[in-house]
Amino acid sequence: MTLVDPIGDMLTRIRNGQMRSLNKIDIPFSNFRLKILEVLKKEGYIINFNIDIDKENKGKKSIKVDLKYYEGQPVIREIKRISKPGRRVYSRADSIPRVHSGLGLAILSTSKGVMSDSEAIKNNLGGEVICRVF
Repeated sequence: MTLVDPIGDMLTRIRNGQMRSLNKIDIPFSNFRLKILEVLKKEGYIINFNIDIDKENKGKKSIKVDLKYYEGQPVIREIKRISKPGRRVYSRADSIPRVHSGLGLAILSTSKGVMSDSEAIKNNLGGEVICRVF
C-alpha cells in the first residue's frame, strides 16, 4: 500500500496511540521520519525510539516509539501537520510561526536538516514548516 502523506500518517499514529494510552507504537521506517522523531525526543515530547528489523517480512524496518505521559495525560496535547503534499508551507527565518507563544514547537525542514523552530531562529534559517506540536 502506498501512502500519499507518510509524515501525516506518522503524526496520526502518534495521535491515535496517545488517545488509546498506548506505551509503544510502530511506524514504518524512513530517514525523514527518524529526523522528526529525533527532534521530538530532544524537545521532550517522546521518551525514546528504536529501529526494529522484521526478519519474517523480508527485513522490513520499522520504528518503535515510546510515547510519553505525565500524570496519566499525554505530553503531546496537539500534533498537527502544517505543510501538506497539496499545499507546501514555507517560512523565512524572521517569520517562523510561534506555537502558543513559544510554549509549543514547530518542526522545520531547512537546508541544514530537520530542526525545531527555536534552533532555526537561532541559526537564522527558514524552510518548510512540517508540523506543530503543543
